[in-house]
Amino acid sequence: MNSPRTAIIGAGISGLTAGKMLNDYAVDYTCFESSDRIGGNWAFGNPNGHSSAYRSLHIDTSKHQLSFRDFPMPPDYPDFPHHTLVKEYLESYAAAFDLKSRIAFNTEVTHARRLPEGGWELELSDGRLGRFDLLVVANGHHWDPRLPDFPGEFTGQSLHAHQYIDPKTPLEFTGKRILVVGIGNSAADIAVELSSKALDNELTLSTRSGAWIVPKYLAGKPADKYYRTSPYVPFSWQRKMAQWAQPLIAGRPEDLGLPTPNHKFFEAHPTQSVELPLRLGSGDVIPKPNISRLDGDTVHFTDGTSDRFDIIIYATGYNISFPFFDPDFVSAPDNRIELYKRMFYPGIDDLVFSGFAQATPTLFPFVECQARLIGAYAAGRYRLPSVPEMRRMINADTRKFTGHMLDTPRHTQQLDYFLYEHDMRTKEIPRGARRAAELGAPQWAGVAAGEIGASA
Repeated sequence: MNSPRTAIIGAGISGLTAGKMLNDYAVDYTCFESSDRIGGNWAFGNPNGHSSAYRSLHIDTSKHQLSFRDFPMPPDYPDFPHHTLVKEYLESYAAAFDLKSRIAFNTEVTHARRLPEGGWELELSDGRLGRFDLLVVANGHHWDPRLPDFPGEFTGQSLHAHQYIDPKTPLEFTGKRILVVGIGNSAADIAVELSSKALDNELTLSTRSGAWIVPKYLAGKPADKYYRTSPYVPFSWQRKMAQWAQPLIAGRPEDLGLPTPNHKFFEAHPTQSVELPLRLGSGDVIPKPNISRLDGDTVHFTDGTSDRFDIIIYATGYNISFPFFDPDFVSAPDNRIELYKRMFYPGIDDLVFSGFAQATPTLFPFVECQARLIGAYAAGRYRLPSVPEMRRMINADTRKFTGHMLDTPRHTQQLDYFLYEHDMRTKEIPRGARRAAELGAPQWAGVAAGEIGASA
């Protein structure tokens, strides 16, 4: 079979792993990257504005869980590498597998149109058009800031955590009354950094749902080295065991002055932080519940208290966005998009998504797992089931992975990597291979014509 001429949108971790696997299967592809560099979210100061990394950021997942299976992180890396080391790791990965030669840098896909006969026409930022048989969407989901809508108006300065760089950028964060809204990992990191007494700030942390805070180390080892769910024990039993153990390991949030979480442990994404409990216990961070309304420089909270602030930092998550698609074609309202195995949109066989999940413990091996299926699919060694079967499995997987989670935009894409990977490796990819053997390989439209050069 002739392999499909393939386009990948984005050269972050999802695009890189997809490209590597397409290379392994000798599938012709071009990766379009709007920036002048690889790395996406991990390219600090990325000119395309798609990096949410701040200067002090260290990865929250240890290198032991973060590494790609076919390209381990260097043994001399620390347990929790700084973002510069993560970027260095991705550069080494790209060099080892000669990925940059297939990337068209500084080339944004401004519009992707599915052709009536199948296949894709891509409009590029330099005015060129390209036609492809298969489109892989890997543009990431941590770059389009999501902002809350509180009643009233705040007259001080406000920004999203996506814009935060360090205590001097983009604002002067010294001698200020600062409110951080949110209690995810970024909120915890920023609150810890700006609550340092050396900066002379008054730092308040507001949370709507509360959070369970997990340590980064247990018994002197990275805590996530002990985390691995089993496909042979009911997932609900494993959650109950974790819920029983969590207060013994890390205590209850109320002990730190935080609001009682409105969920059990593992019913929302936990927050990993060594320093936040210390800052709360030291009085450097003042915990508050959700905001009820804004009034000038005064913020009112749901517990009836209020305070004045100079700056609000919203660490309130991100939207899943596809600016190159027409909104009535494919979109993700409230971050909801129903994808088979978090990859395929039922009824559009020449479109694949990569990286659209909030994978526990980390996204890196998750996208590598998805890339294996992308390569097999493009090479004709995997075939999708029927559309009704895809929809049935989407509903089953949603109940399995997110049915117990808080019903919020942040948790629509929650997923356990170990259970997902086991399903893909032992069930889905072998079943797809049998379908391909019985029904024949996927039939690509064959509309791709001409070449679009890539420049490194």
